[in-house]
Amino acid sequence: MTPRYTQAIALAARAHEGQNRKGTPIPYITHPVAVAGLVAQFGGDEDQQIAGLLHDVLEDGGPQFAPEIAQIFGPRVLAMVEGCTDGVPDAAGEKAPWAERKQAYLSHLAQASADVLMVSGCDKLSNARAILDDLLNPAIGPQVFDRFTAKKEGTLWYYSALSRIFTERQAPVATALAVTVQDMQRLSVSAP
Repeated sequence: MTPRYTQAIALAARAHEGQNRKGTPIPYITHPVAVAGLVAQFGGDEDQQIAGLLHDVLEDGGPQFAPEIAQIFGPRVLAMVEGCTDGVPDAAGEKAPWAERKQAYLSHLAQASADVLMVSGCDKLSNARAILDDLLNPAIGPQVFDRFTAKKEGTLWYYSALSRIFTERQAPVATALAVTVQDMQRLSVSAP
């Protein structure tokens, strides 16, 4: 790794400071680090790994980070981060409604670059695996879906649609995501 990677970890940590994974006490920074690891595992280069570290910075930290990303890491990394962003909060801190954002993101992925597919696919795989882990945890189980705006039905719909698109686009993570989503669906059959 070059010093750029270390700079990306520092920027991600700053942007996500004080944030936790949805409905858990787990520091949010663990997710972008996991995504960068998946990008590396699936053969991504350093720029793609850096974008994995920064993929939620605009969405969760705000658009003010875009110039810094461009200046430090270049336009390719910024394009990947923007391509992984499904909504940036407005001046009041609000995003567009969930269904509207997700439909737009699915349409975007159908045409996104290979770079964006790599990083976004690893992001979605990390998220799906976290849901699956919680479904398998007897202390959480189907209650994991209560953390999500779209609850069980909408969450399963979204991940199924994502899996279809990544499979159609022949993204590197397609098989791993498809298996994870199938396991989520199977374990959710008896869930309310």
